[in-house]
Amino acid sequence: MPKYLSTPLKVGLIFGVLGLALTVVGIVRGNVPLHPANIAMALLIGGGVWFAVSWAVATAAVDVERDREEEEDAML
Repeated sequence: MPKYLSTPLKVGLIFGVLGLALTVVGIVRGNVPLHPANIAMALLIGGGVWFAVSWAVATAAVDVERDREEEEDAML
């Protein structure tokens, strides 16, 4: 992973790829009709939702840790 990507973005990309992999498994098992639009929508939802949710959680965690550090520095 490139160093210029932020931690939340790295987390989002990792989980997005995992979501895509799980979606592909579902497609192969026959859970998605084999129509290009259905497959594209499944991949978009599968990878996109996993990316968005994990990115948001990681961003919130980074913000909370940053705020805690600022509070600790202010108390000293």
